[in-house]
Amino acid sequence: MKYLLLISLQFFAIHFTIAQKNNPPKLVVGVVVDQMMYDYLYRYQARFSKGGFVKLMSKGTNCRNTQYNYVPTYTGPGHAAIYTGSTPSENGIVGNSWFDRTAGASVNCVTDSNYFSVGTESNYGLRAPTYLKCMTITDQLKATYAQSKVISISIKDRGAILPGGHMSNGSFWYDYLTGNMITSEFYMKDLPQYVKDFNAKKIPDESVKKTWNTLYPISTYTESGPDNSPYEQLLPTKTEPTFPYDFSLMTGGTINPLSLFTITPWANTFLTDFAISSMQNENLGKGQKTDFLAISYSTPDIAGHAFGPHSVEMEDMYLRLDLEIERLLNALKKQVGNDFVIFLTADHAVVPVPQWLIDHNCPGGYAFIEQNLSELGLKLKEKFGENLILTEENDQIYLDEVQMEFLGLNRNEVERFVADEIKLWDGVKYVYTSSEMSRSNGADGLTEMIRNGYEPKRSGNVIFVLESGYLAKSNDSEEARKGTSHGSPFNYDTHVPLLWYGKNIPKKEVFERVEIIDIVPTLAQILNLQNPSCTMGLPILPVLTK
Repeated sequence: MKYLLLISLQFFAIHFTIAQKNNPPKLVVGVVVDQMMYDYLYRYQARFSKGGFVKLMSKGTNCRNTQYNYVPTYTGPGHAAIYTGSTPSENGIVGNSWFDRTAGASVNCVTDSNYFSVGTESNYGLRAPTYLKCMTITDQLKATYAQSKVISISIKDRGAILPGGHMSNGSFWYDYLTGNMITSEFYMKDLPQYVKDFNAKKIPDESVKKTWNTLYPISTYTESGPDNSPYEQLLPTKTEPTFPYDFSLMTGGTINPLSLFTITPWANTFLTDFAISSMQNENLGKGQKTDFLAISYSTPDIAGHAFGPHSVEMEDMYLRLDLEIERLLNALKKQVGNDFVIFLTADHAVVPVPQWLIDHNCPGGYAFIEQNLSELGLKLKEKFGENLILTEENDQIYLDEVQMEFLGLNRNEVERFVADEIKLWDGVKYVYTSSEMSRSNGADGLTEMIRNGYEPKRSGNVIFVLESGYLAKSNDSEEARKGTSHGSPFNYDTHVPLLWYGKNIPKKEVFERVEIIDIVPTLAQILNLQNPSCTMGLPILPVLTK
C-alpha cells in the first residue's frame, strides 16, 4: 500500500511538473541593452547590486557564449534578429539604413511617411515596421491569442518598432523635439491617457538641468582608464572629457537639450519609469493569456559611441543601469508575483577605440574612405567610361545598375573590378561581390556571416570587411580618432550577454555556443507557440530543462 501510494505521488508530481511547464508565464519581458559587451557583466560585477544583473546571472540561466551569426552588427538588424529569430537575409533589415535604389536615397529601417506622428508635430513619428519582412515572436503571440497584449518601448524608434512587430498594442519611442514618448498612426490615432500624463511630467526638461557625477567616489572606478582620456569625444562646452558633467551649462545656443538628455544615465531611469507605468496601466500579466513587454535601453549605445568601453563614463552608466534592472525586477514581482519570464541581451557590442588599440600595441586602425572612393571613381571612369558608384553605406558599395545596363556592361565584371581595387585599400581584410553572395556551397564561417547579412534588393554590390580593430572614417583628423562604433564580424561586436530568469527557468550556466536567432524558438517553446514565419534558430535546450 505504501509502495502504491509512493508511485501515485511520483506520478502526480511528474504530471504536475509537466502541467506547470506547459503553463506559460503571464508576462514575458524582453530587455535589450544597446551596445552591451559581454564582459561588462564580469568587469563590473563586484560593484553591481544583488538584485539586478547579478540576480539574473546567479538565479537564472546565463548563456555565456552567445554570438551574432551575421554582419553588419547594428541596432536595427540586432533587434530584428532577436525578435524574428532570423538574419537580415530573411528579415530584410540589413542596416539601420541602406540605399534604396527605387527612391535613389538612403532610407531608415523603420521610416514610413504614409503614417503621421502621434503625440508630436515632428517627423519622428513617421514610422512603421514596413521594411520588416518577417513575423516577430510578438506577432506570433498576437496572431495566436488575440487577447494577449504587446507593448514595446525605447528611446530609439527602431528599438521600439522592430521588437513590437506588426501587431503591437503600442510601440512608443522618444521624440527629440518635445521630449515626449510618441508613436505612429500605424498603431493608434491618439496617445493613451497614461502616456499623456507621463509626458506631462517633462522629465527630460528637468533632467538636463542636473549634473552627472559618478555614483561612487571616482577614485573607486578601477575597471576603467583615466577619467581624462584622449580617446573620448567632448560634450558641448567641455574642454576635457571628465566628470562632473553639468548639463545646465551645455544647453545654450544651438544645442538641443532634449537631444543631450539621451546620453545621460537619467534616460535609462526615464525609460524604466515609462516601462513600469506602461505595465501597470496596460494591466500586463493580468489577463487570461500571456502579455509581452519589450524594452530597449538605447542610452548605453549613445554614450558608448562617444566615450568608448574603457571610460569611467561607461562604468558609471552600467553601475546605474544595474539599479534600473533591479527596479524593473521588483516592479515585475509586484505586478505578477513569480509568474513572469525575462530575458536580457544586447543588439551588438562594440570595438575598443582603435586609437586606444594602436597606443597599446594591439591590432587596430582606421580605414579612411572618402579619398579611396574618389580614386576608385576615377579608375572606374578610365576603365568603363563612367564613375558607376552611387554611394557607400554600411561598408558596402552601391553601383549604378541601370547605367551599367545602358552601357552594355557586364555587372559581374564591374563588381569584380571594384572588389579587386578595394582589396588594395589600407585596413581591408576581405571583399565580396553580389555574385559571390548568391553562391551557397562551401562557405567558410566569415563568408556565411556576410551572406546571412545580405539581401539582394537592399544590400550593396560589393561588400568589404575591415581588419580586426579597424573602423571606417571619412577622413583622418584628431576628432575622427575619438569615440568608437560597431558593425563587424569580430567577437568584440558579436559576443553579447544572454540572461534568462523567471518561471521555470533553471539556475545554470551554458557554455556551448548559442546564436542570437535562438532566442525566438526558445520563447516559442516557453509560450507554446509555433515558430514565427522566418525563424532559423533552434531552441536553447538548457533554458527549457532543469
